[in-house]
Amino acid sequence: MRHNMSSIRTMGLMLCLAIIVPAVPAFPQSSQAQPLTLNEPSQYFGKIYRDFYASYRLGPADEIAIRVVGQPDYSLDKVKISPVGQIYHPLIGDMDVAGFTVDQLARKLTSAFSEYVIQPKISVALLTAQSAKVGVIGEVVRPGIVVMTEPMTVLGALTASGGVTDSASKSEITLLRQTSDGRLRTVTINLKRILEGKAEPDANLTLRNGDTLIVHSNTRRKITNIAAIAGFTQFLTFVTLRR
Repeated sequence: MRHNMSSIRTMGLMLCLAIIVPAVPAFPQSSQAQPLTLNEPSQYFGKIYRDFYASYRLGPADEIAIRVVGQPDYSLDKVKISPVGQIYHPLIGDMDVAGFTVDQLARKLTSAFSEYVIQPKISVALLTAQSAKVGVIGEVVRPGIVVMTEPMTVLGALTASGGVTDSASKSEITLLRQTSDGRLRTVTINLKRILEGKAEPDANLTLRNGDTLIVHSNTRRKITNIAAIAGFTQFLTFVTLRR
């Protein structure tokens, strides 16, 4: 695996850029989530990145950019949210931003700027998201990125993703974890035994920031595009979304 790490990191950077590709059709709203199409990983992960970007709630230590069209003096290339959830702008002063999505904050700023600028056009971009995150992909109802607001186990992450689909292989779920030296470690989890109360007490592992859970299909179709998955794991770990 050592000699593949360079190419894996490259794929990771390419996949992080998928957040700015044009929108793709939404996943079906039935209990059968669309399985990962191995020959189109950018579309699968691209939707996950866009959904995360649109729904992420800002918090302390996150970094954002504020752009005011035609007003470069009022634009900020980078501003960090304070520990109390505020930012400072020279025109409007301190503003509470914690708990807002970037779109909600853009509307709030537009309203505040309207007192000083005629018909302001403002956009907000998320640069760095500091909250701990895990990825859940494959045969779950809502594949995507789960923000951990408290310690979370494998079962908790699967529940937050809507649960597994009818076609999921409950006896073979893969936990992909990136170690401190950049290697990818895999652990197989038997969800069926956990749900039946037959597993060891520590089988329902506590997740770490950057972990990825892969729920395979029981139709012998596994998610095996390791380059795409590794890029997704790096996205979760480095949590930088530059536009």
